Amino acid sequence: MADQAETLREMMKTKGGHGETKTRIIAVASGKGGVGKTNISTNLALSYAKLGKKVILMDADLGLANVNVVLGIIPKYNLYHLIRKQKSMKDIIMDTNYGIQIVAGASGFAKIANLSEEERQNFVNELSELSNADVIIIDTSAGVSNNVLAFVAAADEAIIVTTPEPTAITDAYGIIKIIATEIDNLGLGLKLIVNRVHSVTEGKKVAERVINIAGQFLNLKVDYLGYVYEDQVVHQAVLKQKPFSVLDPKAKATVCMHHIVGRLEKIDFREGRGIGSFLKRLFGRVGPE
Repeated sequence: MADQAETLREMMKTKGGHGETKTRIIAVASGKGGVGKTNISTNLALSYAKLGKKVILMDADLGLANVNVVLGIIPKYNLYHLIRKQKSMKDIIMDTNYGIQIVAGASGFAKIANLSEEERQNFVNELSELSNADVIIIDTSAGVSNNVLAFVAAADEAIIVTTPEPTAITDAYGIIKIIATEIDNLGLGLKLIVNRVHSVTEGKKVAERVINIAGQFLNLKVDYLGYVYEDQVVHQAVLKQKPFSVLDPKAKATVCMHHIVGRLEKIDFREGRGIGSFLKRLFGRVGPE
């Protein structure tokens, strides 16, 4: 696992002029399905794009992929064709109307959910084509497989998504425990997002519960990255096959995603910080002499 992760990390990154890494890799995982992980991954990518970043969203679910469904896109090729050596990464990567590129996952191909060593190595080799991105968001499959652990181990940060439901909290701790025990020399930043909360207090309580247990029993530091409100616009967006941050840029869930990216980047994320916003603020402050 350690060798695979190191190879994956090296292939997906390029070095800047002073030796620092250029591409930031963020893996998004969950202990169970149905917690909104793909919605979080997709809108996280779109929030990064609003900062002017070149973003690639990879659907790394090799059995039940649905990033393209959330975006309302029908890809011609996907990771199945790449893994079977029928197409290259250049062939399957897609531009979108949302300012990001996507690599579609394979849906309905259970046999490739866990890759053979040869398939994994071919996959890793192809990933070098993504190294010109500023940010790569990897939407992993729900639960834990060798593929999920490989992506988590190779990432700069791994984000675990949970909800306030007791089963989701238990499963979130479960995947954190497996990550802690299966990945040697865990050096990534492990972070937590609590989705579908009804209040700030609810999100904080859920996060504290998971973080305290991980610290006490695993001696592992998990950072609370933020929460996303339960928001009707999310359900509407799924039905319309549009990202909720596009359907309603001012929705509570959208604002939450912007705050999360702001914390990741350690900046104050403000909507509309372009030249028009600058002029409005500038002349709005100029009063009569």
